[in-house]
Amino acid sequence: MEAACSSTPGSLRKFLNYQGCEASWSEKKVRRRLVLENPREMDLQSEAIQRVLSKYKFHDVAVEELQKIHRIFPEMKPTTGTYTFSDNTQRDLLKLIGNLPVQYEGRTYNLPIQLWLTNSFPFTPPICLLRPTADMVIREGKHVDSSGRIYLPGLHNWDHPKSSVVVLLREMISKFEEDPPLSAKATRNSSDPHELLTLVSSLRLSDGGVRHHDQQLNKVSVIGGGDLGMASVMSVLAKCKVDQVVFIDVAESSTKGGSTDLEIFSLPKVEVSRDMSASAGSRVVILTANSWTSEQSYTAVVQANVDLYRGIVPNLVRLSPAAIFVVASQPVDIMTHVAWRQSGLPPTRVIGAGCNLDSERLSYILDINLNTHKQAWVIGEMSDNKVPVMSNTGLSASVKSEIAGRSSATKPLLDRAFDMMKNRGQRSWSVGLSIADITNSILTDQKKIHSISTLAQGWGGIGSEVFVSLPCVLGANGSTRLAGTSLGPEEDSKLMDSVGSLSNLMSQIRI
Repeated sequence: MEAACSSTPGSLRKFLNYQGCEASWSEKKVRRRLVLENPREMDLQSEAIQRVLSKYKFHDVAVEELQKIHRIFPEMKPTTGTYTFSDNTQRDLLKLIGNLPVQYEGRTYNLPIQLWLTNSFPFTPPICLLRPTADMVIREGKHVDSSGRIYLPGLHNWDHPKSSVVVLLREMISKFEEDPPLSAKATRNSSDPHELLTLVSSLRLSDGGVRHHDQQLNKVSVIGGGDLGMASVMSVLAKCKVDQVVFIDVAESSTKGGSTDLEIFSLPKVEVSRDMSASAGSRVVILTANSWTSEQSYTAVVQANVDLYRGIVPNLVRLSPAAIFVVASQPVDIMTHVAWRQSGLPPTRVIGAGCNLDSERLSYILDINLNTHKQAWVIGEMSDNKVPVMSNTGLSASVKSEIAGRSSATKPLLDRAFDMMKNRGQRSWSVGLSIADITNSILTDQKKIHSISTLAQGWGGIGSEVFVSLPCVLGANGSTRLAGTSLGPEEDSKLMDSVGSLSNLMSQIRI
């Protein structure tokens, strides 16, 4: 092999050393001859591999792709394992394990990685993870989250046969040479300057001193441009203590726009992007995108939004598997329901902005205008069927809040307050402030009660799987509903009418 390499052109020697780009036709011809003389086929003959591989939908194409990987990256070895997905389902899959050679500061480091190949491989991208050893630390960044999950544009835009694992691994090497994803743990007697350099590079200076990359950032991503997206970004910056806000314009969204202005007038802590991978590692993901459509029927308009979500929600979950998702797209109750279904996440981690703005307004009017110092909420669907309810405790009470039962004393007060707020619109800036309020409760684990769109099944006699606004305690782990209560006949009728109309609309759309 060495003799063959020395007699071939320099570009081909680079190819044979696994450092080059795509080979020309003549180079491929020479390589095929060398492979025939020195067969280097990936060993897929073990019983375990054969058993798992037999269940792959595109078996022959998968095998061909595996052999291509082996020819270029022979260090990647096949094995089998059981992968647990975000919805806790498990599946036996094939995975590739090996070390990726990455050059940094003039030295070559072998980064341990593993690639899980789903049963639709190679038409679906692999799930890529780092495999840090006991003396390594994961450096969370744009392309790697705190768990070691790898996110790259090549994964997000996967399109076989244009996309392949070989191309992906080359992209991985290129990105990791710019920003190494692993560093050595500190040792008491470290004297190797490269070890110390690697350790120092795993630290990031901030206003509060030094931050390790393996500590989770207060990162918020806003998906969807336009007025509401811009209002959400600015409100989150003003209200919340964040390390980074990522603003992603969705090309297919009717709400696009504003991102160019943010790029021109660059703001501290704001990253503007059109690449979903920039959202990786977010604690909160805010969805404001709505779809372009020329359709006239309401159902068709909603379906266009559902189709838009189908293309972005699963990717966002893969990029930020620990995030809380806050939906503000319209109609908010339906789109929150859709996002929950498409995400595979628990319902406590997919919520909608819902009636939070109306609830805050209602509490303010009761407190300031009517001198009633109790928290109140607006519950139900974002429609004319909204219902006001009141807490059984004062605003400053330290005891646990509950929804007070309807009484002859509270109904006139709530009706008057509700009437006073009827002409206040839902402008983008107002909704943006409400979204920031919700986001702040999550980031600070505030345990504040918000009326947000949530799964209502089982609450107050609701048997259907629907999302409506209900008072929920909101914190770092998501939402928890307050206990149900008996409503008056009029209010109960409105709530059940909403449940019926939402269930009917959900039955007409394709999620």
